[in-house]
Amino acid sequence: MPTVDLDMRDKRLNRIIPADADIEIISAGHRFLEGPAWHCYENHLRFSDILGNATLQWSEADGLSVYRSNSHMANGNTYDREGRLLSCHHASSRVTRMDDEQTMTVLASHYEDKELNSPNDIVVKSDGAIYFTDPPYGRESKVGIPRARELEFNGVYRLEPSDSTLTLLAADFNRPNGLCFSLDETRLYINDTPESLIRVFDVEGDGSLANGRLFAKTGGDGPGGPDGMKIDSEGNLYCCAAGGLHIFGADGQLLGRLRTPMQVTNFTFGDEDLCGIYLTGITTLYRVRARIAGIPLF
Repeated sequence: MPTVDLDMRDKRLNRIIPADADIEIISAGHRFLEGPAWHCYENHLRFSDILGNATLQWSEADGLSVYRSNSHMANGNTYDREGRLLSCHHASSRVTRMDDEQTMTVLASHYEDKELNSPNDIVVKSDGAIYFTDPPYGRESKVGIPRARELEFNGVYRLEPSDSTLTLLAADFNRPNGLCFSLDETRLYINDTPESLIRVFDVEGDGSLANGRLFAKTGGDGPGGPDGMKIDSEGNLYCCAAGGLHIFGADGQLLGRLRTPMQVTNFTFGDEDLCGIYLTGITTLYRVRARIAGIPLF
């Protein structure tokens, strides 16, 4: 296996990814991968093949299988606090929950009687509230079904699962994409793909957002813009962007990039110790072993 290609900007990167780490191909030959989510109790990875219209599952023990066919072009995935899979769907403009292996519940599909654009990425706060981004990519031909949009803005939303209240939190993004909370959940990071930047907001007691400001800009050579994003157990922020995986300290300083063989759209932490970094390239799923663990999704 080839070793990683690190673009080091700060010596702190040495504590995260060893220079001699391998970049391993887990699965290849897909059409457009996204939305990896690790189940930390069953030790498997679920991820989307948007253009393949399927949610796939992989584990060290059982290899690759189809978890859900006809996924409505699912994109981002995560788990709620009860370990149920939540998904964003490009083809149906919905956010859903799998209550068991057969039963899907629609959690959100409209805002003020208008269809959502195409929910993209999704996170869950420890109190169960669901936050998701809603750019229009799923209404375009590259990774969706071309159709007119009903909303004039690309929003960020909070969904209250107890009563399905959907609250618009921000409408001033060009195209919001990846999002993640800080370790103490007092801040929410949201990136904007065309603008090549990451913003950070204070999370208020009622779950609303305030004091939006620039956290970092992403740059560099290679394809891709800000996309999937998470933090590790020490508060470092990782963002798929131009040329690979960009890693920032909690202070917003770019520590460096993990350059990847192809454009990566998203990633998650996995393996029993949560030190595996699983990256969805366009057609290939990769894994790199890190020194710092991620955070379990539930």
